Amino acid sequence: MQETGAGPSSSWGELFTGKQAIASLVLSGGIALHAVNTYISATMLPSITADIGGLDYYAWNTSLFILAAIISAAVAGKVLQRIGARQSFFLAGLVFMTGSGLAAIAPNMAIMLLGRSVQGAGGGLIFTFCYSMIAFMYPERLWSRAFALLSGTWGITTLFGPAIGGIFAELGVWRAGFGVLVPITILYIIATLSLLLKHQENGGSVHAVPVGQLGLLAGSVLVLSITSVFEEVIWSILGAALSVAMILLLMKREQKASTRLFPKGALVWGSPLFFVFASMALLILCVNTEFFMPFYLQKLFAVSPLWAGYIAATVSIGWASMEVYSARFTDQAMRRVVNVGPVLMALGLITLAVVLPTGTEGNLMLLSVVTLALICIGAGIGIGWPHLGVFALHLTPDDDKENAASALATVQTFAVAFGTALAGLIANSTGFNSTVGTAGIANSAFWLFSSFAVFGILGIFSARKITNWHVSADLKEAETHF
Repeated sequence: MQETGAGPSSSWGELFTGKQAIASLVLSGGIALHAVNTYISATMLPSITADIGGLDYYAWNTSLFILAAIISAAVAGKVLQRIGARQSFFLAGLVFMTGSGLAAIAPNMAIMLLGRSVQGAGGGLIFTFCYSMIAFMYPERLWSRAFALLSGTWGITTLFGPAIGGIFAELGVWRAGFGVLVPITILYIIATLSLLLKHQENGGSVHAVPVGQLGLLAGSVLVLSITSVFEEVIWSILGAALSVAMILLLMKREQKASTRLFPKGALVWGSPLFFVFASMALLILCVNTEFFMPFYLQKLFAVSPLWAGYIAATVSIGWASMEVYSARFTDQAMRRVVNVGPVLMALGLITLAVVLPTGTEGNLMLLSVVTLALICIGAGIGIGWPHLGVFALHLTPDDDKENAASALATVQTFAVAFGTALAGLIANSTGFNSTVGTAGIANSAFWLFSSFAVFGILGIFSARKITNWHVSADLKEAETHF
């Protein structure tokens, strides 16, 4: 069987020497640029709405940003094929910089939302291009470590993004939080133009954008986002049902369409590639519950906002540290950690479902358990993530590699948006907005984390399917079936 994962002779040092050092600098820098912008606005939004108004559209700052990122991530592969790497990164940087400038000078919420949408489009392109270049800028034996580097960069940035935004908010200069991204993006554009090699400048035939499938993908998130604002359970059920129906319709259309959003076989039930993407989506889906942790910690444990943020950030510590540890594994060890990941995720979520509702002020023992559970959730995604990305690239023919890399970013972005919207829907319909005591909030914590634990359990079966295939079938043989 062809070896998958990091080769025995590979090391982390190789990512930072010679040509690999240039690639690592450019690609991890792009991930950090998008990630910081994703999280920096969260802590600045109260100051923004206090200054320019638009409190009713508070949530749209995030939802429009993410929806734009989903759409741009889905078309990034087509852009890369048509104009090549350097021009693609230049275009993405220009779009991102324009959105940052608009947000920095926004006189009202309408312009702010426009700027955030443009930012999301540019960030989604940069994010996807960075993942797309892994297969072309690193030797195969370094793919696992390269995936770990980029994903770890994202995880680490979640530690600093909110804090950076908080500094700008505390100083009363939130506009500078967006404005500083303009010169940083200019430097990044210069770096990519100078350091990136030409890549498929004459890309040949490029298929049209699959508008129908893209609309279904974005629509499934939008439906959940809209219905999540209603507290009535019936709206939650209808929203979830419609969203699932749109995803199923997307899968059906992808199988018959001449122009696809995902690599061939990715949405065919039972194919190895389907379970790879399903596992990645389920892991990202589960980790999105982290967004609600600061609220639960403050309300149920009477923890200060600062400490609540630090405790919630331990998810990122578990994520990044386990990626660094896991990326070196191959063969049997690699299969083992891919299976262990969703088990850790499910255990962490079940623990939070049991412990959070019983929270009381000053209970350090329960807070310690919560912290360990959050680290466990982060470790669950970090331990297998690099290998899942490599599986996806191996299962995709060479002429569809860019589409596979684009799909990886699309799945991750979609899972973030879908998971956040679904978590909001479950929380809001089970007492999250309760203003009388903490019983309603505790109830929402139980239902949120126990519901997402189901996705973790599904991830266990999905990972088992992947590793069983890896043991029993040669990679080349598997590719010929799809």
